[in-house]
Parts: sequence; structure tokens; C-alpha cells
Amino acid sequence: MPTVLIIADDTQLVSPIQHHIEALGYRVSIARDARAGLRALLDSRPDAVLLDSRLPDIDGWRVRQTIRRFSEVPIIMLTALGLEIEPLRALELGAGDRLPRPFSFQDLVAQIKLFLRGVEQARCHQLPGHYTIGRIALDIAERRAFKDGVDLGLRNKEYELLDLLMRQAGKVLRREDLFMQVWGAAWPDTTRTLDVHIRRLRQKIEDDPAVPRYIQTVRNIGYRFAPAAEIRL
Repeated sequence: MPTVLIIADDTQLVSPIQHHIEALGYRVSIARDARAGLRALLDSRPDAVLLDSRLPDIDGWRVRQTIRRFSEVPIIMLTALGLEIEPLRALELGAGDRLPRPFSFQDLVAQIKLFLRGVEQARCHQLPGHYTIGRIALDIAERRAFKDGVDLGLRNKEYELLDLLMRQAGKVLRREDLFMQVWGAAWPDTTRTLDVHIRRLRQKIEDDPAVPRYIQTVRNIGYRFAPAAEIRL
């Protein structure tokens, strides 16, 4: 069952939204401030996020910017009607769908259903506990990776790096963010550890490591795993 995370502290806003979403048969989790919302996002991995632009601790637009550094989860921004700066900031910060208050709950529900329909369709192509793009498959429970059904024999950090790249396929991940999430340390600038692991992964998953189709280098930024739509078998 898909889950929607609401990050907002306005009870008069949250309660009716929760009621309408649960009436559709979806689960709802609620975070009352930005920090709780980010923790919930990492812990529960919701399928969509409703994010209030005005939060008590951190500006909602900045929260959205932070989320986009590690997740492509669909986000609907709930904004205050009449604040002229917000449409400008939406463009500046790259915000997606924006619902100004007062908004129609019918419009909100329609937007959520549109997002979650895409999520459910994607799930239809995945076996429970598995994730596949092209000829590469992950067994999440066993922490193993396969190419054409053959175990690649990845080491622990190699698997974690591949898992992170595949789960965010299509998104460019910065080198420092990859290093932080896999090794749990700040990017030291001079390390070749990440490059070595990328090279080893390419040797194991690519037909021609010199011309990689799956793990692509984005010059001066980081790496990107090609989404399924770009992979020709």
C-alpha cells in the first residue's frame, strides 16, 4: 500500500488532508517539522511527500532542496496564497508541483493519485525484494547483485554503491554525496577510493567498461546510473 508523508505543523491543514488521502486507501505519516520530516523520509521511504512551504524550524523550500540531494520522491508543495515571493522562489529552487492555499482537496487528491499511479506501475515490474534495470538485478534482502542471473560477487561497499546508484537511476549524484552515504565520512577531496570502486563496478556490470552504458560519468560533478528507459538490451 503506497504511503504519503505530510510535513506540516498546521493541524487545520493536516487533518482534512489526512482524511482525504486515507479515504483513497493510502497510508499517511505525519511530521510536524522539517527535521522530523527528513528523518521520516529516510526511515520509511514514502511514495509521495506533501510539504508545507512554511515550517517552524526550516524553510520548506530549503527542505525540498535538501530532499532532492538524495531522493526523487514526488513532492507537492503547499504554499501560502498571496505571498508574491513564493512563485519566484519556486522557479529559483526548481520546485515541481505547487498548490497555493486555499486549494481544492479534489485537486490535491487528483495530483496524489497521478503520482502514486506511476509508483504502482513501476512496482508491477519489480519482484518483492528485488530491483532490476536492464540486465542488472539487486537482491535487496541478500545484498547480492546479478547480471543475466549470474552473481557478480560484489564486495560490501561495491554493493552499497551500486544499490545507491540504481535506486536513484537517472539522477546525477555528486561525488561528495556518494562518498558520505556509502563511507559515512566527509568528502576528503584527494581520495581515489570512490573512483576505484566505480571502476571495479564497471568491470563487473558493463559489457565494455571503457564505454559504460549503466554507470555514467558526469564530468566535474559525479556519477549517474542510466534509467531503464535508456537501456537497450
